[in-house]
Amino acid sequence: MIAKRRNLALILVLVALAWLPQATPAAAAKLSGNVHLFYYPWYGTPAGTGEWRHWQQGGHTPPDDIGADLHPALGAYDSGDARVLAQHMKWVARTGAGVIVYSWWGQGGFEDGLARRVMDAAAARGVKVAWHLEPYAGRTAASTVDDIRYLHREYGSHPAFANIFYVFWSLQIADWSALDAVNQDNVILAQTTDTTKIAHFGGMYTYDGIAGATAPGWRQAGEYAKANGLIWAPSVAPGYIDDRAVPGNTTPTVTRDGGAAYDRQWNNALDPAIGGSPTWISVTSFNEWHEGSVIEPADGTPPAGHGYQTFQGAYGKRGKAAETAYLDRTRHWVQKFESVR
Repeated sequence: MIAKRRNLALILVLVALAWLPQATPAAAAKLSGNVHLFYYPWYGTPAGTGEWRHWQQGGHTPPDDIGADLHPALGAYDSGDARVLAQHMKWVARTGAGVIVYSWWGQGGFEDGLARRVMDAAAARGVKVAWHLEPYAGRTAASTVDDIRYLHREYGSHPAFANIFYVFWSLQIADWSALDAVNQDNVILAQTTDTTKIAHFGGMYTYDGIAGATAPGWRQAGEYAKANGLIWAPSVAPGYIDDRAVPGNTTPTVTRDGGAAYDRQWNNALDPAIGGSPTWISVTSFNEWHEGSVIEPADGTPPAGHGYQTFQGAYGKRGKAAETAYLDRTRHWVQKFESVR
């Protein structure tokens, strides 16, 4: 049985690799298909999508007052804006990561409607688009299978398409046997380190930007994945704070400590005795502003009076250089990961 699973996993990886990044004229160097950045396309503005979307979370009034403890260098932007997307993918390429994991909330939803625009921008930079299958109302194992088939029909011929599917909150559903209909042609990952909960999946990831500081269960998950020919893609984050987005929330804050928190999580992932020798590394996140886990540049001089944090001092950088500090540090870690794989 283990031999069969190893053979299946090898096939899955080879299938996935066919979709992963290669150098393009727009890319200064080959990007890594082994580092994936979680990407959020759910932001809107009145000038773009006709209304504010997400920036007002927590009862805020954009554009200056937003539901985040950091303020984007681009301001409160629209996820469908071609200029924003072009800049995002330029920044993604700057990190050296070759895959974004697109937050997708179901067929015909807002994010689905923007997918092709994002993929066009990604393809121009040699970036691939994997899929973060979110827990929309009524999601089941069967509907997830239908979603994967739908994404193939709609976008499978696009040059940016990657047949990699991260299933968020996978533990909400007990029986995933329906995935057997699609798991031989795709890499489908469960969000857990509990190896008793990954039957019918091709591997595991964690997403949690807080847990990476201590890496609970990472070594065991990685060792199990390696022994059984599965993918292990633990998630690392630069920090976590959601105070403005979720007033009164008691979720612990992970302070950035000038970049030390991000380095700690990467070190945990790359240390075999802690991280379990990952197949891939997933980064939480490129632009989840509500949870303060972004590596996207944050404004060094944000609108006054709202108590925003900044990246000033990150890795010893100040001014405009600090705004892009986490992009450049990600590139450092991408290169290190590639050198030790």
